[in-house]
Amino acid sequence: MSHPAQDPHATGAPVSPEEAEAALAANQHEAEQAMADELATLKAQNTDLADQFLRAKAEAENARRRAEEEVSKARKFAVESFAESLLAVADSLEAGLAIKDATPEQIREGADATLKQLNSALARHKVLPIAPAAGDKFDPHHHQAISMVPAEQEANTVVAVLQKGYLIAERVLRPALVTVAAPK
Repeated sequence: MSHPAQDPHATGAPVSPEEAEAALAANQHEAEQAMADELATLKAQNTDLADQFLRAKAEAENARRRAEEEVSKARKFAVESFAESLLAVADSLEAGLAIKDATPEQIREGADATLKQLNSALARHKVLPIAPAAGDKFDPHHHQAISMVPAEQEANTVVAVLQKGYLIAERVLRPALVTVAAPK
C-alpha cells in the first residue's frame, strides 16, 4: 500500500510523462530485483537438491554393494558350515579303513555309526529324506515313478522305494525313485 503523498494517483493530480516514466522504471527495477532474488533462491534450492540427490545415489550404491557382499559371505559360509559338519563323517570313514583286521561285525557297527553321523549332519543343514512307505499315495512333486507294477493295493500308490529322495529347506533336491501300483 503506498502513501497518498507518494502516489500521484491517490491525489487525483495529473502525472507528467517524466513522473510516469520514473514510476515505471522504479516498478521495473523492483520487479527485476524480485525476479533476481527468486532466481537466486531457486538456484540455491537446485544446488541443495542436486547435492541431496548425489548423496542419496551414493548411499544407494553403498547399500547395494554391502548387500552383494553379505550374499557372497552367506553363500561362502553356508558351504563352509556344511563342509565342516561332514568332516566328522570323513574322519570316521578313515578311522574305519585304518583298522586292518576288522571283523565283519566291527565293519558293520562302524558303518552304522558313520551313517548316523552323516544323517545327523544332513538334518542339521535341513537336508531331509523323502522315503514314502508302501501304500502312500504317489506325489509327483516328491516322487519319480520308475515303473507301474500290478499290486494288491490301491492304484497310484507307492509299492516300493528304489532310491530315497531328499529335500533341502523344503525344496526337492532329488525325488524318491519309486514303483507305483498299476490300475487294476
